[in-house]
Amino acid sequence: MKKCIYVVEDNPSIREIIEFLLIEELYEVKTCPNTNDFWFQMSKHLPDMVILDIMLPDGNGLDICNTLKRNIKTHDIPVMMMSANNHLNTVKAKCDAEDFINKPFDLNDFASRVEKYLVA
Repeated sequence: MKKCIYVVEDNPSIREIIEFLLIEELYEVKTCPNTNDFWFQMSKHLPDMVILDIMLPDGNGLDICNTLKRNIKTHDIPVMMMSANNHLNTVKAKCDAEDFINKPFDLNDFASRVEKYLVA
């Protein structure tokens, strides 16, 4: 069974690139342009990993990460934070994400980081 990844990214171009890359790596991918869509998807099915942009039109990826990590049902789901505007140490101080990647990112590095958390 394919591992499922939720990608929360408001930029359609970045969202499509990530979705294409992950599908090529044989993951099931659900993309969400905002926090409301993400929480709706979470109510239907829990993913194997979440990739979160920090700046979202209706919320903040850091808040999503903290909510996931505080919930017994979701605290073990690996979270990767993405941002063009933040530094790793700043983000690590604000949430317990397993990984952080700066935009723009190298696609091979991105794919290998995701794989590290989803090895069966």
